[in-house]
Amino acid sequence: MRLVLASLLLAASVALADDSPNAVIEESVTLLTEQMDGRKDELAEDRDALYEIIDGILLPRFDRRFAAQLVLAKHWRTANEEQQTRFIEAFYQALLRKYADGILEFDPNMITVLPFRGDASGKRSKVRSTVKLDDGSSVSVDYELVKRKAGWLVFNVIIEGVSYVRNFRAELDSEIRASSLDAVIERLETEAGIAGGE
Repeated sequence: MRLVLASLLLAASVALADDSPNAVIEESVTLLTEQMDGRKDELAEDRDALYEIIDGILLPRFDRRFAAQLVLAKHWRTANEEQQTRFIEAFYQALLRKYADGILEFDPNMITVLPFRGDASGKRSKVRSTVKLDDGSSVSVDYELVKRKAGWLVFNVIIEGVSYVRNFRAELDSEIRASSLDAVIERLETEAGIAGGE
């Protein structure tokens, strides 16, 4: 779903003056709006530039290792260090490219961040929002974040009750069982255009 990466980007943090989960979401809307302003047609033609913008916002603010660990689940525990490192990068890059089109459709007026009702002093938190669709309907989008030394980092997005981590976990578990972890990593590397996977 295109909303997934767009939602992850919204959950990416700018340098946080207000180190709260909601600030992560709200400030990210501002940053993405600034980066995309007047450039959608250009970026639709220049995918590398689009990926660079997405990567610049998302990479420092998304807990790639934790998300990859949750997605692989039991397969993470049996993977060696090289497989883990390759999977983290391949999964992130493939995800970025797969949902880049959703970023081109981004409109800051579509998002309403709801008042925060969690415990910002805990290790994990959830921020709730609604995203208005073109047909006038709205969907719920929840962001799960984990507190790290650098601040709050997103690791999961839940759209209408459907977790992207849980979805990818089920999908990749079936694929790994049918082939192997190395085969899955190689497929993701190919999708992401990573050298060695082409």
